Amino acid sequence: MYPNLYYLFKDVFGWNLPALKIINTFGFCVTISFLVCAWLLVKELKRKQANGYFTYKETEIVLGKPAGIGELLVNFFLGFLLGYKILGVFIIKGALNDPQEFIFSAHGSFPAGVLLGLFFAGLKWWEKNKAKLANPETRTIRIWPSDRVGDMTIIAAIFGFAGAKIFDNLENWDRFIQDPVGNLFSPSGLTFYGGLIVASLALLYYFRKNKISFINVADACAPGLMFAYGWGRMGCQVAGDGDWGIINSAFLSDADGTVRLANSPSEFQRVLVDNAGYYVNQFGSLNNVQHASVKPFFGLPDWLFAYTYPHNVNNEGVPLFGCSWDNYCNHLPLPVFPTPIYEIITCLILFGILWSIRKKIKIPGRLFAIYLMLNGIERFLVEHIRVNTRYHFLGINPTQAEIISLGLIISGAVLYVIAPRLKISKYLSYKQKAQAPQEA
Repeated sequence: MYPNLYYLFKDVFGWNLPALKIINTFGFCVTISFLVCAWLLVKELKRKQANGYFTYKETEIVLGKPAGIGELLVNFFLGFLLGYKILGVFIIKGALNDPQEFIFSAHGSFPAGVLLGLFFAGLKWWEKNKAKLANPETRTIRIWPSDRVGDMTIIAAIFGFAGAKIFDNLENWDRFIQDPVGNLFSPSGLTFYGGLIVASLALLYYFRKNKISFINVADACAPGLMFAYGWGRMGCQVAGDGDWGIINSAFLSDADGTVRLANSPSEFQRVLVDNAGYYVNQFGSLNNVQHASVKPFFGLPDWLFAYTYPHNVNNEGVPLFGCSWDNYCNHLPLPVFPTPIYEIITCLILFGILWSIRKKIKIPGRLFAIYLMLNGIERFLVEHIRVNTRYHFLGINPTQAEIISLGLIISGAVLYVIAPRLKISKYLSYKQKAQAPQEA
C-alpha cells in the first residue's frame, strides 16, 4: 500500500522526494476523479445544449473596474491558508514526518501565510489594474450550464466532503462521541453515499437559483458519477483506507504480509485466537468476526481473493516484519476480501455501459434512473462481504450503505417508470423559445 505519493514514487521509481508526503494517495485519486467527471460533464452538457435541452441565462457584467476590497480580502485569505499550511509543511521542523496530521491540525507558519496572502492579493490587484478602464463598461453575456461546471465541481467537492464526513460519523457513532472534533477534521473516514446526498441537495439549490433543469444535468452527470466512484475506490485500494471486506478464512498471512492458503480451518482459528487482542478491540468479541472461505478459481491470482493491506494509511492491524516506513508499518493479521478491487472493475464496466447508451435514451431522467439502479445494485451486493457497522431494526441488521443502496434501487425504478410523465421542461430551451409564439 502507498499512503501517499512519496512511498509510491520511491518504491516504483526509486525517487526520494519527501515533498510528495503531503499528497495523500486517496485524495490524489479523488481529485483525478473530480477532474475527469467535470470534463465528461462539460462534454455532455454541450451535447445536450446543442440538442436544445438547456437554455442560457443572460447576466450583466462590468468590465474595467478596479479590484474591490472584498476581492483583495478573499485572495489574501486563500493565499494565507496556502502559505500557513502548505508552505508550513516545508518550513516547520518535523511537519513532513506526518504531513496529513499537520495539515489538519492548528499548526502552521504565520509569516509564510502573511507573505503568500499579500502576494495573492497583490496579484489580483495587478490583474484588475491592468484591465482597468477610465469608464467601466456594462455588458450582457449569455451563460450556459456548461460554463458553470467549475462552480458545480467546487460545490460538489465542498458539500460532498462535508456529507461524507457527517454520514461516516453517523455510521460510526461510538467512535465519533469519543473524539468529535478529531473525527470531524480527520482526513480519513468518508462515506460515498453521504457525499452524494449532501452534494446533490446543494446542487439542486444551485440549479433552481440559476434556472437549470436538475434532471437533465443529472442525466449528463450519470456516466461521470459512475467513473468517479470506481476511480475513487482506486484510492481506497492503493492507500488501504479501511474499505476492505470480511476475512477470507481460506487464507493466512505471514509476518511480512505474504498471503498463502491455509492448511485447515483449525489453522485459521488458531491465528484468530493468537490475534484476539486486535479483533476483540475491532469487533467487541471473536464471535462477531465475520469470515467466509473462498479459494481461487478459474486460475485467478490469490490477491484477488485475499489481501492483508501492508503499510495501510490507517496503520491498521499488527506490526509488519522488517518494515522501515515511518508511520505505516502494520498489516492485517488475517487476509480479507479486497472489495475495492471488485468495485473498481464493476464500476468502470458500468461507466462504459452508461457512456455507450447515453445518446440512445431520449427521455429525460431515464439515464440517471439507470445509474441509480446500477449503482445501488452494485453496492448492495458488495456490502455482503464488506466490514461495516450494522444497525438493529425489527430483527434485521442492515448497514447504512445497504439501506441507502436499496433506496437508490427503488428510487431509480420509480424514476424510470414516471420519467415520461414528469414536467421537466420548466425552463424552455433556446430552440423551444425560438418556436414559441411571440407576444404582441
